Amino acid sequence: MKNKIWAYMFLFIAQCSVFVSNAYALGGGGPDAAGGEAPNMLVTMFPFILMFLVLYLLIIRPQQKKQKDHETMIQELKKGDKVVTSGGMHGTITGVKEKDGILTVQVAKDVQVEVSRGSISRVAESKPSKASKK
Repeated sequence: MKNKIWAYMFLFIAQCSVFVSNAYALGGGGPDAAGGEAPNMLVTMFPFILMFLVLYLLIIRPQQKKQKDHETMIQELKKGDKVVTSGGMHGTITGVKEKDGILTVQVAKDVQVEVSRGSISRVAESKPSKASKK
């Protein structure tokens, strides 16, 4: 899907540059020709502004949203949540050290490891909070 979007964006920008070239040809030459005017700065910068806008909407904004959601998920981790670490280990949170930012995760019976909060990639299953039970 993203490859199609990039292809369409490239074609659109290429067509815009063709129209600008045709405009010079129809106007009797470029800015150096007798009687010709220098193009407006905004018209010259339009393709770059358009590319930045598309780049922002397709790449930067979704990435910022994803990062914000991940930060929220990490802050809401609690005892009893089943998590997956960035290394691929599955386990259940059995302890939280808020001050150090360390979680104790049980990966098997009688096997517990301490991991950093930032190493949690996703929550596989969240334990319902007491507030949502009421």
